[in-house]
Amino acid sequence: MTRSKLRLTTAIAAIGLASSLAFTGTAQADYPEQDIRLIIPYGPGGATDIIFRLISQEAEQYLGESIVPVNMAGAGATLGSRNVKDADPDGYTLLGSHDTIALSKLAGTVDYSFDAFEPIALLTQTINIPTAHANHEVQSADEIADYVRENPGQVRFSMIPSSTDHFFWAQFFQEAGIDMADVRLVGYPDTGEQVSALLAEEIDFAMFNLPSGGSFFEEGTFRPLAIAHPERLESMPDVPTLRELGIEMDHSTSRGIFAPKGTPQEIQDTIAEAYGQALENEEVQSRIENEFGSVVRFLAGDDYLEFLDENEAALSAAAENIDFQN
Repeated sequence: MTRSKLRLTTAIAAIGLASSLAFTGTAQADYPEQDIRLIIPYGPGGATDIIFRLISQEAEQYLGESIVPVNMAGAGATLGSRNVKDADPDGYTLLGSHDTIALSKLAGTVDYSFDAFEPIALLTQTINIPTAHANHEVQSADEIADYVRENPGQVRFSMIPSSTDHFFWAQFFQEAGIDMADVRLVGYPDTGEQVSALLAEEIDFAMFNLPSGGSFFEEGTFRPLAIAHPERLESMPDVPTLRELGIEMDHSTSRGIFAPKGTPQEIQDTIAEAYGQALENEEVQSRIENEFGSVVRFLAGDDYLEFLDENEAALSAAAENIDFQN
């Protein structure tokens, strides 16, 4: 090849590369230009589904394109997360999920966790509540340890295997000084069956929250034993926090938005900003707090990464006390 042809070829290649970079930059600047799919790894109608739909409906007003929720339940909520993990990192496929991402890895269901995604923003937390039936002699969470010591091997705690409440009790036993060998963990397929079991007094304790247990707390059928949150809930001002009772733990279902690994930072920031603005809407805040017993907590960027790291570390410590084969 002659020197002049080589210069021409190099110049064409440089123009092509510059055009490609310019196109990529323009595409990011113009984002979004089409509907965005939000994969929700649960079926329709539950708290996770409704909360993400509520906030996304408001967030899309700031994006100028629709956010289309897609329910993709199955495989312990990993069908939906895997779909997003393997999607193109272009900002048009997002995941709306929670702690189950880390729980699934710790339980051995999948080989990936939060770090397989670009965490966009934490949106809400649903505060969990250790609960007894109204006829139980235990009046508050700090009495559970003594009750177990007085009745070794007989005290029944309900949980859904490898789910949030399974980890809640493992962490609670660790912080309260309870030997897991002295308790009976009773597995149920879903929250509804746990509610029925506690109503029938077939179990001693369960972990609920306001969406699942609020009406029973109001009517006095169930007794909230503590709030697993740094502050008392406004709707239950007389119920102390676990920390007030000397049990140093907080526990909640923390819902956030995730994108495929490699999604450009500019797109991540655009999505986070839209959801942050959505959460400033007072009607949205009111519904989250009053209808779903949750609190708005918006974290993005490094703050959310730090939160996820701390959350996963706490879950990993609890997992050491769990036999996932039983």
